[in-house]
Amino acid sequence: MNGAERALTALGLALIENGWRVLFARTTDLVQRLQVARRDLTLEAAINKLDKYHLLVLDDLAYVAKDQAETSVLFELISARYERRSLLITANQPFGEWGKIFPDQAMTLVAVDRLVHHATIFEMNVDSYRRKAALKNAAGPGRPSARATIKTSS
Repeated sequence: MNGAERALTALGLALIENGWRVLFARTTDLVQRLQVARRDLTLEAAINKLDKYHLLVLDDLAYVAKDQAETSVLFELISARYERRSLLITANQPFGEWGKIFPDQAMTLVAVDRLVHHATIFEMNVDSYRRKAALKNAAGPGRPSARATIKTSS
């Protein structure tokens, strides 16, 4: 976990300890579930079922595929929760780049508008722990094999 993920997890856990119902979900996973609900004509019920959570934490928004079907269910979720329930969203893209997430410019503007209204925005410019580990491993000799044998001369 990087610093941002740890901070968001800590925030969610603190809310749970104070009686809030919180759902943590990868955005792509939740979008896929909502697409199935749309196909089954139960999207409204699926979104309403998420209302039991005071806070919905959507991780990695920027990894949602850019097709209209996926982003439209995400937009419907954002719209349904607007001014009713809380959303906490992580994204590795600033708002100015969200046109790459939502294929429709008007949808992008409305989604961002609804998300930032009444919002507290945390911009966390922290290095990825995965990147740090990769750089550390690349700089060092690497880890020896667990089955390596040491040659001895006789």
